[in-house]
Amino acid sequence: MPTATTHNNTCNNIYQFSVPDLITNQPVNFCDAFKGKVLIIVNTASKCAFTGQYEGLEALYQEYAEQGLVVLGFPSNQFGGQEPGRPEEIHNFCRITYGVQFPMFAKSRVREEDADPIWKFLGGTSGTYPKWNFYKYLINRQGEVVDVFSSMTSPESKRFHRAVKSLL
Repeated sequence: MPTATTHNNTCNNIYQFSVPDLITNQPVNFCDAFKGKVLIIVNTASKCAFTGQYEGLEALYQEYAEQGLVVLGFPSNQFGGQEPGRPEEIHNFCRITYGVQFPMFAKSRVREEDADPIWKFLGGTSGTYPKWNFYKYLINRQGEVVDVFSSMTSPESKRFHRAVKSLL
């Protein structure tokens, strides 16, 4: 299973990571691709009661992309085996069912005990590791985790929208 790596000495915080793209499996250097952007990093699953959150996340991405917001999806099969698909299946499901255009990355390990490096960073700096699918980590333009929202917080919620808009 591909994992996030750290290798960038000129960027820190979330920008120090490179993570394989879902389809190409080529590493995406976060410093080059996302430095200075507001990020929502979310662990996703296609067969979860919260899977409908893809729609709200995509709507946010479309609404605020020009202001510097990027949503980053990280499929994970660690909670209830709810992301069993191959990369192409995940990609097609997200695009066809929810119109997802935001970047998606290789399946990740997100649980504290065996988290990939990027998820160790997110959990370690925020003090919160995902307890289920669709945990949303809000990252400011400096690459710092500023808030974490559980699966229970809908992307359409006023609280979530306010938090995102406050960083744009």
